Amino acid sequence: MLVPEEQHRFAIEVVRRLRGAGFTAYLAGGCVRDQILGRTPKDYDVATDAIPPQIRQLFGRRRTLAIGAAFGVIAVRGPRAAGQVEVATFRRDLSYSDGRHPDAVAFSSAEEDAARRDFTINGLFFDPVQQRVIDFVGGQEDLARGRVRAIGDPRQRFSEDKLRMLRAVRFAATFGFQLDQQARNAIAEMAPQIAVVSPERIAMEMRRLLVDAHAARAVRLMWETGLAAVLLSEIVPHDSQQRERFDQTLEMLTRLSRGESLPAHAGETIGPTPGAATQAQSGHAVHDERASLPSFPLALAALLSAWVDAEQAAVICRRWRLSNAETERTAWLVAHRDSLQQVREMRWSALQPILIADGASELLRLIEAGSPTEAEAAAYCRSLLRQPRERLDPPPLLTGDDLRAMGVPPGPRYKVWLQRLRDAQLDQEIHTRAEAMAQAERWLLAEHECL
Repeated sequence: MLVPEEQHRFAIEVVRRLRGAGFTAYLAGGCVRDQILGRTPKDYDVATDAIPPQIRQLFGRRRTLAIGAAFGVIAVRGPRAAGQVEVATFRRDLSYSDGRHPDAVAFSSAEEDAARRDFTINGLFFDPVQQRVIDFVGGQEDLARGRVRAIGDPRQRFSEDKLRMLRAVRFAATFGFQLDQQARNAIAEMAPQIAVVSPERIAMEMRRLLVDAHAARAVRLMWETGLAAVLLSEIVPHDSQQRERFDQTLEMLTRLSRGESLPAHAGETIGPTPGAATQAQSGHAVHDERASLPSFPLALAALLSAWVDAEQAAVICRRWRLSNAETERTAWLVAHRDSLQQVREMRWSALQPILIADGASELLRLIEAGSPTEAEAAAYCRSLLRQPRERLDPPPLLTGDDLRAMGVPPGPRYKVWLQRLRDAQLDQEIHTRAEAMAQAERWLLAEHECL
């Protein structure tokens, strides 16, 4: 596990090592932005005038990886707790023809390197030796004003990499910033072009966007700029009724992202859900924003469940080429979003398989963020889950081996009979192995009589 303090310490060590060898070196990009905002950077990048062969010679080939040497990027490996630091040579990008990568780069100065980056808030350098920010693009002012602004002409920046349009939305939402009007206009004009971005890159950005406390704000901004119409047209409202449903979806996503649920009973206050953070034995949760953030499948299910069915949700997941596990969990959550509405009237044999499923805790988080009625259903389910394991999920009375020993011919009947016996067991219609065997023998006898 990476330790933020160790990551920071190692990044400073890399800068000092480069400086000691006579090179210019700064911390660069998002880590500088995050430090100014008082946030803990997830990783650290270093920019330098040393070229890749010099970087590898300085740190040694065993400690370096040429992950993007053609673009001047070398990864320097540190201690396990520190991870690795990407060291990039100052460069300017030449033409772009694929809407993602420069066709070639030319090594250059720090000022030119800043000018080729996406947004001013990401174009800052920090000198940890002299403890000063180097700002060629007005990024400090934009951080102070709370503004996401492209470096130079936003249309040119977005033409270079179409994914930057979605990144602009994510940064504005995550930091609570305003999206610069020129950038907003450019996105609205160019939104259809984001369709050329690979599904994997779209998925990576959507994962970051939705697994965030400000996910609802990001989705609204996607809709306002036209990006949602291209990437997730299924949730785009077209009339007043759908607009109301869209607003309700975003309210639900907000509660889910904050680890909150609606009150289950009149007079109760909204608070963190039991599944949102570490739960004490008393059942009361201690709220922690990081712990309360939903998984990507859960957040995606919250966004989709009022608009599509499970099959359509799976289509969206496959469109973004999500993993099988993410696709299955998202579709399962969408499929069961409404399954607990009449939970007190459900037979235990219908309810129990849902409650013991791997996704049950996420399903309860999903529904208790939806409506007071759903929150009450979730509370009832949580009370059922407090039963002893032997009552909640008792071992089956019979197995396929038992049926085989009884002389039941193999075939589809095994699955059907075992499920019927399991349902009867859960519904307290049969209680013992002997009763289950007797029932199976009656079915077998009935089959023989039919023959």
